[in-house]
Amino acid sequence: MNRQDEPLPPVPDDIREAGRLAPDHWLGVVDPMWSGAGKPPDWATTGRWRSGPDGEIVEWEDNPAYRPSPRALGWPEPEDEVDRAVQLASTGYGPGEAVPAALAGREVAVLTAPDGGPLSAAASDGTPVVPVFTSSVFLHTTGRYAFELVRVDDLLARVPEGHALYLNPSATVSMLLDPGAVRDAVREDAGERSPAAAAAAVDTGRAGARLLTGAVHPVRGTDA
Repeated sequence: MNRQDEPLPPVPDDIREAGRLAPDHWLGVVDPMWSGAGKPPDWATTGRWRSGPDGEIVEWEDNPAYRPSPRALGWPEPEDEVDRAVQLASTGYGPGEAVPAALAGREVAVLTAPDGGPLSAAASDGTPVVPVFTSSVFLHTTGRYAFELVRVDDLLARVPEGHALYLNPSATVSMLLDPGAVRDAVREDAGERSPAAAAAAVDTGRAGARLLTGAVHPVRGTDA
């Protein structure tokens, strides 16, 4: 079947109007979270409509390179700066490095084991982890367990060898972090990083997204 013979998805009113104003054109559709200057990158474009010679919409073409943003996926609004950085990094709308940077200098909650130390667990892939919570929302949805509040820089010294930090495991999308990556971010935060630079690290609209590194690995709820 020719693609033009396939049924059209519902056409938004603004696209119908744009087609009437620009007959015989392709009309690109940008993800609602993209706010950068200039032409959006290919990965921020959901697809494109084509208007016919009479201005009517006659075709829709998906973009296979499109990366849906947290908003396009229908995820809840972030609970805090760390949750926001995780959502952006896991969808490619922000750098993976922004997650440990957002953690630096924060107070977090960790579940406590019977001996009083941070609770160890295993992620779904078997990785030894220490669950870490940046919001009371994520903490309390795990159940009524004993916990303590601790600064991230103090927690790092108590993470058992070979364990990753399992960041907000009850969130829509969580993340496994290498403690070394967080340790580097804490050192940077204590040294030369300014508040303006920290805010820029999680800004999705002014720079292209970088790929996640091995030290920062997203875990969506469906993966658990």
